Amino acid sequence: MKAAPFRYHAPSTVAEAVDLLTEHGDEAKVLAGGQSLVPIMALRLGRYGHLVDLNRVDGLRGVEAANGHVRVGAMTTQSAVEHDPMIADRVPLVAAAAPHIGHFQIRNRGTVGGSIAHADPAAELPAVAMALDAVMEVGGPEGAREVRAADFFTSMWTTSLADNEILTAVRFPVRSELQGFAVSEVARRHGDFALVGTACAVSVDGGGVVTDAAIALFGVGPTPVRAASAEEALVGTGPDADLGEIGRLALSGVDPNDDVHASGDYRRRAGAAIVARALGTARDEARGGRS
Repeated sequence: MKAAPFRYHAPSTVAEAVDLLTEHGDEAKVLAGGQSLVPIMALRLGRYGHLVDLNRVDGLRGVEAANGHVRVGAMTTQSAVEHDPMIADRVPLVAAAAPHIGHFQIRNRGTVGGSIAHADPAAELPAVAMALDAVMEVGGPEGAREVRAADFFTSMWTTSLADNEILTAVRFPVRSELQGFAVSEVARRHGDFALVGTACAVSVDGGGVVTDAAIALFGVGPTPVRAASAEEALVGTGPDADLGEIGRLALSGVDPNDDVHASGDYRRRAGAAIVARALGTARDEARGGRS
């Protein structure tokens, strides 16, 4: 099928793009990499009278470090962050998640901001943003504002962005010396959306005792979620911690749906196993320090 007719706009500034969104309201849709939007429109699951293409907007691409954060422009491709040495060194959870996103052809066009703003509950980058307490930079008619990841994802494919606002960048905190990270997921085939997945971060002290933990789950509900009770249970533990029990605790607070791909019970059981696995990897990395 082909998309329903629409008018194409190619603004060159954030202000111009915001003006177009304000003018056309819910008839307008932002186009970033198009890896989700274009198939939706081609299948006529969504129809928009106006597409506002951000690919020519200045200043929305690139990676830079400042003040304890790495700032990733929203139009930076997933492939770019996958291979960026600064990302690998300072925000390794993003680098670990990127290879799980679709296939390399998708990552060459798909953008960091597009994935996060699309807010697919089975996507990796929204969960990474949740695990790292990332900060979203937003441009709108009232100027710029910032939104914490915990307040950004509101429901399935829905964020706190207003119809005339644009996600312009995401700020991720830089890793510390005694932190480790891991992403693990279960999918029918590599490149498919995850049936269930997790993005984990673990901090330890000099003796190897866990001082902080973040466990973000995806594919288990309408938004990515933090497993707060499991995080609390992990803090203060040493090498003998029962990570299997932590994994089961992490999934005990969610109620994933049954669908044609997997039952909710399968997602809980598989999710518990991959959380345990990811925590083990992250904890070992944290204890080993930076390579």
